[in-house]
Amino acid sequence: MRSENEPDGQKRRSFIEEARRAQIVASAVEVIADVGFAQASLARIAKHAGISKGVISYHFAGKDELMEEVVTRAYTEAADYVMAAMEGVEGAGALLRTYFVANAAHMRKHRSKILALGEIFNNLRTADGKPRYGVHTSEEIYRALEMIFRLGQRTGEFRDFDVRVMSVSVSASLDSMFGYWATYPDHDLDAHARELADLFERACRA
Repeated sequence: MRSENEPDGQKRRSFIEEARRAQIVASAVEVIADVGFAQASLARIAKHAGISKGVISYHFAGKDELMEEVVTRAYTEAADYVMAAMEGVEGAGALLRTYFVANAAHMRKHRSKILALGEIFNNLRTADGKPRYGVHTSEEIYRALEMIFRLGQRTGEFRDFDVRVMSVSVSASLDSMFGYWATYPDHDLDAHARELADLFERACRA
């Protein structure tokens, strides 16, 4: 956090730098969605953004760091949207339904992000060659879902079941829904989300 006593110029530079990073991430999303992960070079992303490759290198250590920023921002924006939709919703069943519907509503407006995320998840590797993203990076999602399921079990709205198994199943179902929509863009994403909500509500009910 910056001190309030810092010169305005520093605050202004910080704002400009953040705006530039956001611009680079947005261009990266569009390029990856258009040409795929392998062809999404920093030079190509820079050209899309109307900047030099050196500008990207100033803000990001390399392609891997930029890809991680794409994922972080996409998930943060989605989580913020879903949490806002859940605010004031009462009951575990209603919260679970909102989780499905709100995720679909948000991502329906950001098809390029779905395509880019799919490319990154399938291609980005760690230094030892293992997938950078996957089940091992989904713990925060699982825990958030477990809170809903435990609420339902405490109130008697949901039956007794393994909340981790149910959380993994919900997450995998959403991933499959978005993967299907990425392949078939005319698919009714909202209807798919409602069907999943019906399915899991029935599975959870006491």
